[in-house]
Amino acid sequence: MLRTVNRVLLALAGLGLFALGGAVLIGSIDLSRHWGFDLPGWWPFRGPDDVVLGDEGRTRFRDDGWWWPTVFAVLTVLLVLMLWWFLAQLRRHRLGEVLVDSGDGAGALLRGRALEGVMAAEAESLDGVSRANVLLTGRRRTAPEARVALLLEPHAAPADALARLTGEALTHARESAGLDQLPAEFHLRAARHPAERVL
Repeated sequence: MLRTVNRVLLALAGLGLFALGGAVLIGSIDLSRHWGFDLPGWWPFRGPDDVVLGDEGRTRFRDDGWWWPTVFAVLTVLLVLMLWWFLAQLRRHRLGEVLVDSGDGAGALLRGRALEGVMAAEAESLDGVSRANVLLTGRRRTAPEARVALLLEPHAAPADALARLTGEALTHARESAGLDQLPAEFHLRAARHPAERVL
């Protein structure tokens, strides 16, 4: 969905800039006079001395009560849409499917959530791991990336838990999916525990 929105926005921006640039170019070099053709009545720039926004255009609706609220509303909507689009670029999207090499040349599609669930269950079975959340991200089915959040028990050693996770759960997931590599980003957090009373 985001890729389609990006392409549509880029196409519209490109067309708008191309049209505006062409209108300015035709007016600035007085192409209509040199080539002997007439510009339509709605053409914004008619000659080298014309300005982008003249006095009439700037003051046309100044006395109308609806003008400034409309201007600010449109600018606010544009700002919100631009912020949404910018934040959507930063957000990592969950990978819906992973292409598994089945050995017959055709391949098979594995649901991303199923692989996430298996990886999380295997991580939680490791000693010292209280809870695990796995999120598969990436732009292609053949090159997923894993984001793993681990909640460790108070007695767990983070280095040991990380080594076992990469050596077991991550390796099993990579081999079972037939992937050459499975980059992973880990977030470790220790579980809170009540203070122990010493007698």
